Amino acid sequence: MAPARAVASVDEQVREVYEAHYGRLAGWTTKLVEDRDLAHDLATEAFVRLVRHWDEVDDPRPWLYGVTANLVRDTWRKRGREHVAYGKLGVAGDGDPAPGVDVATRVSVREAVESLPERLRTTVLLHYFADLTVAQVAAQLGKSDGAVKRDLFDARRRLAPLLEEAR
Repeated sequence: MAPARAVASVDEQVREVYEAHYGRLAGWTTKLVEDRDLAHDLATEAFVRLVRHWDEVDDPRPWLYGVTANLVRDTWRKRGREHVAYGKLGVAGDGDPAPGVDVATRVSVREAVESLPERLRTTVLLHYFADLTVAQVAAQLGKSDGAVKRDLFDARRRLAPLLEEAR
């Protein structure tokens, strides 16, 4: 009967992590994808993956945000491919700005972050949007603290002109 106790213990631990982090994770994801239902689907998928990898995860919070950041990035890529496909067909996609809208109106923080190279984008999402410390981001991404700090510096340098232009 010891294995049943261990399973119950894991179930309880997962439930505690879920209760502590799901709401904030889903809210964070909603800000990134601008779709509440999709955000909840992505957050739920991250928890499903957590259960599958429970024995391999040391700290669930940064792990969940890392997985969710990857899921969000995949969603952004899919939207980009859809946008290109709509453009080839000469049809406007759902997320297209109205004709004649200037760049200051179109650019958002999300779009600016999306424009970053992948290594910088993930670091920014985890540090600034998920509130993970530099050390937690470094552990999640398998980088040194110095590399994460450099990535954050590079990201801020690239984002500054984009966000300044949107003012």
